[in-house]
Amino acid sequence: MNKVQTYLFYEVLRAVVIIVGGLAMLALLAQGLARTDLILENRQSALTYFYIVMLGAPQIIALLTPLALFVAGVWALNRIHKDSEIVVAQAAGMTPWQIASPIMRLAVLAALAHLAVNLWVQPAAQRAMRETVSVARADLAAALIRPGQFTSNGDRLTFYAREQVGGELRGVLISDMTDPEFPTDILARSAALVEVEGRPTLLLRDAISQQLDDNQQLSILEFDQYMFDLSDFMKEDSDLVLKASDKYLYELFFVDRSNYFEAKDADNLLAEANSRLTTPLLNIVMAMIAVFAVLGGDFSRKGYSKRIAVASAGAIVVLIVQLALQSASAGNPSLNLAQWLLPLGVIGGLSVVYFRRGRHLGSTVRPLIDRFTNGRAPA
Repeated sequence: MNKVQTYLFYEVLRAVVIIVGGLAMLALLAQGLARTDLILENRQSALTYFYIVMLGAPQIIALLTPLALFVAGVWALNRIHKDSEIVVAQAAGMTPWQIASPIMRLAVLAALAHLAVNLWVQPAAQRAMRETVSVARADLAAALIRPGQFTSNGDRLTFYAREQVGGELRGVLISDMTDPEFPTDILARSAALVEVEGRPTLLLRDAISQQLDDNQQLSILEFDQYMFDLSDFMKEDSDLVLKASDKYLYELFFVDRSNYFEAKDADNLLAEANSRLTTPLLNIVMAMIAVFAVLGGDFSRKGYSKRIAVASAGAIVVLIVQLALQSASAGNPSLNLAQWLLPLGVIGGLSVVYFRRGRHLGSTVRPLIDRFTNGRAPA
């Protein structure tokens, strides 16, 4: 790339990074607010919370990049076009492709990065996020141990601890209703959560167990130490159900027909697979629209606000239609072809119009340069 192209490339790249960074921070903040229950209700650490929030970043950044490319491309091209730098570059012999190539190269790089995110990074991040959230919500210790509050795990177990000092619980009360006919109440001076042979267990110290026997007589037992197994009260392990956004591309195309849920969701998975492959093309589409908005017409000292407004509306329409096609394809698989035709059609159409028009720009640009040289500004 020559100096003009390098300058334009880095101007657009800088703007894309700023726009994506700013919008991604806002999106992550909104997503983070939706995950505050992990701290408030499930008592997870701040590290777990931020880890889960950051796992959503790849998908958000990939979604924002095409729009950021359009905004950055229009801004950079409009700025240097107003300063007549584009006119000078054309007069120096640069072709329309040479002028547009920095933005198009950046768009191709963005499309490749977007494709990599869609194929590998997003599924891995989404799967890790879903697994982490699932483990956090199933954490019995975090759900039960709330000093100063009575907490329960369904109808079978009620737990209370007066206070927590370090890793020790003090003033512990446990009501075990596993057998409704013979409920058991346990009082303990202190307790600690330990793991015995991989099973979560409460080690109770100075404990008293109270239970009604067959004769409805109160039976009281005292223990220096008592191991209360919590594994029976854990949520039953189940296979983590992955959404379409959590699956890798081969899992979307090659559905396990023996799995009822996957077979039922086959059309949706196919739509997601095609979307993963076609959405990266939107980076090139948005760059083409930005180039056409500013460079697709003749030079004007009055600005290009009308062309930019029309191009902006067109870019928004393309994005909305592409999203609508993905949603509609889940119910009608034949529409998956349209997910490819839309971006490829826009790219092809704008390329033909822009580069064909570029052949005739010299007849317009050269007289403009001559009039500037002679000291007469164009109207």
